[in-house]
Amino acid sequence: MRIVGLTGGIASGKSTVSNLFKAHGIPAVDADIVARNVLKKGSGGWKKVVAAFGEDILLENGEVDRAKLGQIVFSDLGKRQLLNRLLAPFISRGILMEVLKLWIKGCSIIVLDVPLLFEAKMDKWTKPIVVVWVDPKTQLQRLMTRDGSMEEDAQSRINAQMSLDLKRSQADIVIDNTGSLEALHEQFQKVLTQITKPLTWTEFMLSRNGAFLALFSTFISVTIFKKSLL
Repeated sequence: MRIVGLTGGIASGKSTVSNLFKAHGIPAVDADIVARNVLKKGSGGWKKVVAAFGEDILLENGEVDRAKLGQIVFSDLGKRQLLNRLLAPFISRGILMEVLKLWIKGCSIIVLDVPLLFEAKMDKWTKPIVVVWVDPKTQLQRLMTRDGSMEEDAQSRINAQMSLDLKRSQADIVIDNTGSLEALHEQFQKVLTQITKPLTWTEFMLSRNGAFLALFSTFISVTIFKKSLL
């Protein structure tokens, strides 16, 4: 199995690239969706977060007010790190379960769509790593336009994340999304060609079919060995 790491920054266009992968038949595990699930009312993650941040972060129905929680952690590094520590085990477990489901289905290539790929050390699970990059000015403008936020608030949210330039320096593949959507699609086609090249032997052996082959080979070897003893 080839596990492709996909990351970027807020308003960089990572989700657009993730959707392009899915549109071309490559399944993607979205860490944001997993994170939403681990914060559902009554879950282990929900209990940890409510205990740490208080019931003021809850909506009337008992669910976490994600916007309010976001405002709290984006402006406070210590609280942001606390939230990440509390949820990291639940998110990692959730992502692993989604990968396992796709492995069982026989998928040979999957994408891990993780905003905090490097920060959460999940880059060790993936190869290659694709970073969707935009220049700082474009990122700020797109975020302000998307959310209708003021420049100071938008910049604060950008600053709360690992810089895109640093992520780009650790990438195997960089998609420059500073230009038009057409330019993005053109780059994506080249990336898709790289991603879908034949699996290496190691990648194949980590796939479901590879595991079946290994199991079958072991069975045959044991059978031949037993016959040789008769």
